[in-house]
Amino acid sequence: MATLEISHTWDGEPVDAAERCAVDLAGTEVAWIVEVDAPFHGDPPPPAPAGALDGLWTFEVVELFVAAAEPTGAGVDYTEVELSPHGHHLVLRFAGVRQRVARTEPLAVRCRIVGDRWQGRIELPRDALPPQPWRANAFAMHGQGELRRHLAAAALPGATPDFHQPCVFPRVFV
Repeated sequence: MATLEISHTWDGEPVDAAERCAVDLAGTEVAWIVEVDAPFHGDPPPPAPAGALDGLWTFEVVELFVAAAEPTGAGVDYTEVELSPHGHHLVLRFAGVRQRVARTEPLAVRCRIVGDRWQGRIELPRDALPPQPWRANAFAMHGQGELRRHLAAAALPGATPDFHQPCVFPRVFV
């Protein structure tokens, strides 16, 4: 199992312990399991029933990006897994930066809010993630307008938050 702790802003500034999140990634013979433990900030939920939702990154969400460690001819293959406290999710596959090639339906999703925190669990088919070895990073977003916060497990370069930088993600071992 690999655990990524979201403990910084996207550009590397430490955040208070109360704002930190943990994202666990583990495998079974039939699935990859992603589990989230995060503070619940009380942002409005998306205006749609729980389930797969494009544009989820504009709401309160935790994301895990898992990339092949080495580029292929088309660039870096990677998967973006998004999970919200309200049961919304999105799993996207990319063949090169922002070159979306598929949306994957998870095997199961479970989210629950418990007081001021929320837990989520999503099961993915084994072929939903690129072949190992991997690079990975995890992110959390919450707040609205000028109060929007973009947090990361590993800081990213650039002048604004851009999570689609798989070549700079740290290596992870599961």
